[in-house]
Amino acid sequence: MADNLNIYDNRELSWLKFNQRVLEEAQDENVPLFERLRFISIFSSNLDEFFMVRVGSLYDEMLVDPKKRENKTKMTPEEQLKAIASRVHELLSLKDYAYSDIMNKMAPTAQLVKPADLQGDDKLFMRLYFEREIMPLLSPGVIDKTHPFPFLKNRAVYIGAILRNKDENAKKKPLLGIISAEAGRDFPRVIFMPGEKLRFLLVEDVILFYVDMLFSSYYVENRCIFRVTRNADIDANEALYDHDMDFRHVMEELCRKRKKLMPVRAEFTYDASPELVKRMLSHLELDEMFSFRQRCPLNMDFMSVISDKLEAHEELFYKHASPQNSIMVNPYESMFTQLMQKDILLSYPYNKFKNFLRLLEEAADDPYVSSIKITLYRVARDSEIVSALIRAAENGKSVLALVELRARFDEENNIGWSKKMEEAGVKIIYGLDALKVHSKLLLITRKTGNSIRYFTQIGTGNYNERTSKLYTDLTLMTSDKDIGADASVVFNALSLGTTVESSNALLVAPRCLKSRIVEMIDNEITYGEDGYIGVKMNSLTDKDIIDKFIEASQKGVKIELIIRGICCLVAGVKGYTENITVTSIVGRFLEHSRIYIFGKGARRKVYISSADFMTRNTERRVEVAVPIKDEALADKTVGMFNDMLKDNVKARVQGDDGIYRHVHPKQGEEPFEIHRVFYERAYEEAQQAEKMYKPPRKTLFSRIKSLFGK
Repeated sequence: MADNLNIYDNRELSWLKFNQRVLEEAQDENVPLFERLRFISIFSSNLDEFFMVRVGSLYDEMLVDPKKRENKTKMTPEEQLKAIASRVHELLSLKDYAYSDIMNKMAPTAQLVKPADLQGDDKLFMRLYFEREIMPLLSPGVIDKTHPFPFLKNRAVYIGAILRNKDENAKKKPLLGIISAEAGRDFPRVIFMPGEKLRFLLVEDVILFYVDMLFSSYYVENRCIFRVTRNADIDANEALYDHDMDFRHVMEELCRKRKKLMPVRAEFTYDASPELVKRMLSHLELDEMFSFRQRCPLNMDFMSVISDKLEAHEELFYKHASPQNSIMVNPYESMFTQLMQKDILLSYPYNKFKNFLRLLEEAADDPYVSSIKITLYRVARDSEIVSALIRAAENGKSVLALVELRARFDEENNIGWSKKMEEAGVKIIYGLDALKVHSKLLLITRKTGNSIRYFTQIGTGNYNERTSKLYTDLTLMTSDKDIGADASVVFNALSLGTTVESSNALLVAPRCLKSRIVEMIDNEITYGEDGYIGVKMNSLTDKDIIDKFIEASQKGVKIELIIRGICCLVAGVKGYTENITVTSIVGRFLEHSRIYIFGKGARRKVYISSADFMTRNTERRVEVAVPIKDEALADKTVGMFNDMLKDNVKARVQGDDGIYRHVHPKQGEEPFEIHRVFYERAYEEAQQAEKMYKPPRKTLFSRIKSLFGK
């Protein structure tokens, strides 16, 4: 075990470093303006979830066991909360500056107008719109002895005001007023001004401007926009789970409960007075360190409405790039035929999701397919995957779908899909009692004569058409019998509510992934300076694996880590991690694929996986890693990994002080941006594929058939 605390980073503070890297994209003048604005939105939504989940957990921990120290930097919950609050205040200042810069530069094309700046006809339009379309729908409230402080919805936007009764003594304590400014069914968030130029208002700004009209019996001494973030870290095990009760009903109840948990953050616009903030925090029972003031809109979801209005301004957006047909997939030949000849590896978003979807759609209609089994973690709201599963069930096939109802913030979507599939005849099972099923696994069983053959797909990302265009992921399709046999064992265990005790080809958490990873690290340690480990993933927090990496580094093993988000290991510390490098790539697409490489040459082993090296993944989830057995595909995977290490545009390298610094092209070196390079290659391969694969020539019979019908 390593004894130097400087080689570890706190999980929460490391995550904030990652979100700072997201914010840096909003500050990058080489990124198109609207995309910079989008990065501010991503930064904000990331921070929302961070407070709801991670900060919420620390609050709970502080109440239950305030002296407990986390296992790396030895910080208590209170120490972590104070450090988080301090860092977030710093980041929000950077966010405000970036937002102001972007909006000023976008103003000639799209201008967010403040009500106080409007004059003449514009001001009249706004007032009439407010009086006719908004004011009748508002319900202002005053907090006093007979009107208690209301429940404030999680992340909903409100107007707060300090009010003094016009008829009362000036020395009397002023009242607190609250108005919900939540847009939605009743009125829109964005109000577009008349005229040729694109100008718009946010509805909360308009309501704030006319607060005096809403509290006409009072003097309004101060007003502001604010919102509250609530703890949303609910564990299904807290729900008094009853084996006689449908687990779906448990999760439906938990989704309702989530909306009412304790506040963990209060955000105010800069015009909030100290008294208004103090009164609000008192009612919310929140410490002042978790109140944050911002010049930005508190909710950035107005961007999607504006985006639609700016389609003609191509200069504001990334250059269009669309997923391409994979050179590995013949569009005119059955997927089953192709997979019996070779394994296929797809890379999203560069390859079309349809290249994989074809396999499932063929299985739904193929008379020789007897069963389809799949694990679903996050699916699209208009999922073609689910449609194919429903069609397969309606065609009489045995279809099993494990739907993980505890996929955080996707629970309601998954509940809805599970009901629809169940109605169509799909057998639905849920995750295990104490473990989430996070694996991305599909098993198709096909029987021809006396021969039974497995077709297996294992991926690093979700079965989600929408995110496949935004996240970088890998997926392997194979008819390898050992991989198929292991996949069958996984599904049999899940059906029985148990976990896999041992596996042959696949690495399966929680029982036989981490131990095998440690074994492979130990094996590289025996090679000393000739040893090599390369890992790409989202996060590294598992202390057992971190300590193994440190041990390997001390023995001279070269370790290259590409970690987008949290990394609790500090690289380059002399005597401990000097043989380890940590690179983070944050850019146009969200790096989501997981790749494990152990050794070089003849002993090299290459895996892709659904699992990060986080304790929750290695010990508390069902995860699957699959070996890339085909040498050409293994070379391709390692080649992609090595190319990512060459990025000198969107890559940041961690220093021995834990700080991430941008990599820039050296003198005479060309810029190498991995997302652009991979897309260029995908377009080139798609052109090659178009030349390689030709539609089969029609026979005389098929031509007559097409003319006269079947």
